[in-house]
Amino acid sequence: MRSMRGEIFFESRPETRSSRLDVINVSVSRCYSCNRLSLWVHDRVVDPPVESGIEPNADLPADILYDYNEARLIVEASPRGAAALLRLAIQKMCVHLGESGVNLNNDIAKLVGKGLDRRVQRALDIVRVIGNESLHPGQIDMRDDKETALQLFGLVNLIAEKMLTEKIHVDAIYETLPQSKRDAIEARDKGE
Repeated sequence: MRSMRGEIFFESRPETRSSRLDVINVSVSRCYSCNRLSLWVHDRVVDPPVESGIEPNADLPADILYDYNEARLIVEASPRGAAALLRLAIQKMCVHLGESGVNLNNDIAKLVGKGLDRRVQRALDIVRVIGNESLHPGQIDMRDDKETALQLFGLVNLIAEKMLTEKIHVDAIYETLPQSKRDAIEARDKGE
């Protein structure tokens, strides 16, 4: 008998007059909660697609969230593809932060020049380099490296936390200050 690990194969039934084939190593199950069907090959769900990776930061803009979630859908089948999508998400995040989006390396350098925290810069560069290598083969081989791809989800969320979420929280609290106090702060910052 053939190996059953992750392969679909057919066996014919010689005792029948028709050319009937049995599909081996494929199962269908029904979810107890939602009553939907799932298709399995050996021990892996192939339909519906299963999202892997870390839940996205709630403050990711919609276009970045779309790429992030697509990466979650494909990371099991293609860690390289997931890494490339996460790199794209980082490039879009740089645009969201006011950079051009043309050259990610230059965008990161400009953010560093504006005072970007060194840890965030390193996280950006990790996602940039690994995402690049998954698109343009070099020294990092992402074909079978799901663990590295999964770590990139955490880094994208860390970047979002530092660059988006913290700003949103501080701005929301700042807006609760009386207008006269905010005006005084702005005058001080302008040197008036």
